[in-house]
Amino acid sequence: MKTILEKIIAFLLTMIMISGCSKSFLDRPPLSQISADNFYQTSNDLRLATAALYAGSQWADWNYTCYLPVGDVLSGNMAVGYWGDAVQLNTFTVTGLNGIMISNWKGMYSVIAHCNVTINAIEQKAPASIPDKDKKAAIAEARFIRGFAYYNLAVLWGAVPVIEDNSKLIISPLINRVKTEDVYKFAINDLTFAAENLPPSDAAGRVTTWSAQGMLSKVYLTAAGLNQQGGSRDQAYLDSARKYAGNVCKNSGLALAANYADLFKTQFNDNPESLFALQWAPGGGWLEGNMLQIYSPGGAEISANGSPGWFAISPTVDMYQLYSTSDSVRRKATFMINGDYYPELNAAGGGYKYTGSCGLKKHIIGTNKDNNAPTMNLTSSAEHNALLRLADVYLIYAEAILGNSGETADGDALLYFNKVRTRAGITPTTKIDIDTLLNERRIELAGEGQYWADLVRLSYYNPAKAISKLKGETRVTFTLSNGVLTPAAPYGVITPPTIQSFTFPLPSSEVTANPKLSEPPVSYY
Repeated sequence: MKTILEKIIAFLLTMIMISGCSKSFLDRPPLSQISADNFYQTSNDLRLATAALYAGSQWADWNYTCYLPVGDVLSGNMAVGYWGDAVQLNTFTVTGLNGIMISNWKGMYSVIAHCNVTINAIEQKAPASIPDKDKKAAIAEARFIRGFAYYNLAVLWGAVPVIEDNSKLIISPLINRVKTEDVYKFAINDLTFAAENLPPSDAAGRVTTWSAQGMLSKVYLTAAGLNQQGGSRDQAYLDSARKYAGNVCKNSGLALAANYADLFKTQFNDNPESLFALQWAPGGGWLEGNMLQIYSPGGAEISANGSPGWFAISPTVDMYQLYSTSDSVRRKATFMINGDYYPELNAAGGGYKYTGSCGLKKHIIGTNKDNNAPTMNLTSSAEHNALLRLADVYLIYAEAILGNSGETADGDALLYFNKVRTRAGITPTTKIDIDTLLNERRIELAGEGQYWADLVRLSYYNPAKAISKLKGETRVTFTLSNGVLTPAAPYGVITPPTIQSFTFPLPSSEVTANPKLSEPPVSYY
């Protein structure tokens, strides 16, 4: 299996041969046969170039293999059997050979490489006739996505290599890891540029300044706890998180969708609440599109083209019991429980009643007819699954205001925290603390790959509490019969979590190919 550095270098060498050993072999988007010398000539060319950053093979493996297993299985929201690497996530026994984590590493660096090539091509090839604001906006799209990727890498591995120019890997392929705080700083710099140069809206579902400011608030909030002592967080970083999240909340003009369940239906793709979503198209083969419907718990009657899902990913006892009786809107939109009826699935056949015990609903969108997508198949869902939503930013804002306090009744914190609750039909609260915030985020964003990052953020400044939360989970699925819940047998022996559980071993193949990864991380700035 090739390492990610080997793949990048192979790609670059291929470009050298295509361009006759010219030094301009990097000046083109990856996977494109268009010459850089006749591309990037108009603003429309730049839009075409950056469109390729939102989907495709560089995202497909990550979206299918890592998005739910890492964010939701690892964190205890869900569990999946018959997949050894996912069982390692469930039992805290991840090794450097874990295929899910290898896919995550390679997927993020593939995204970064694509962004780097796009940025460099625009900077080097776009003529002066293209308005400067259009060039900066296109670069800002790439820098937003690159910043997102580095944030993801920092959350999972901490110190990782930072690559801005892929061509340098040909000259010096062995590179050091960079200190965790500098990886976050790099992401912050990318996202700050994006916030300053992206437009306030985009009809095509692309990222905007509000996307960048929302993501900035999340990175600042996460990094605020890094290297801190005594259970507190860096106040300057908390203030920055509050500033950017508050700006999105108060000045973007955006609002939560009225119906929570609508957020995950294809007719509402790229709704105003979606701040960053992958732009999938139906049709395509294995690891080319959105493959999340593979996790469907239903049969052919709710599949894209008669091929039912085949990975039984299910909520854990711990996740299911978080939902109060009144929180039925979010529960039903996220997880199917025996007897649930969904009129939007198999609509032409009268809807769908779930007869199993428990299974995933979010991202399960139904048949080709349900979605008016005749080319959609099991491995190419038409859903544009959001990686950042407005509700997420509302809760980040509330947490940034809470900051280092034990609890808060601040008016702004309660206003936006309760907007999320009341949309779900839940009674507003009069004060919040870190536990209520984490539970609210866990429920609101279940099945969206978010909760593990929340736990990592907590582990930075309060490791004992983060470990305690993992230890207190019932990390097994269950059966339901006549309303009686019976926990299932665990998929493996669950190892007691420690602070080491929050940082993953580097992929073994990467360390073999690049021994410098074993050296202490270095400063980037």
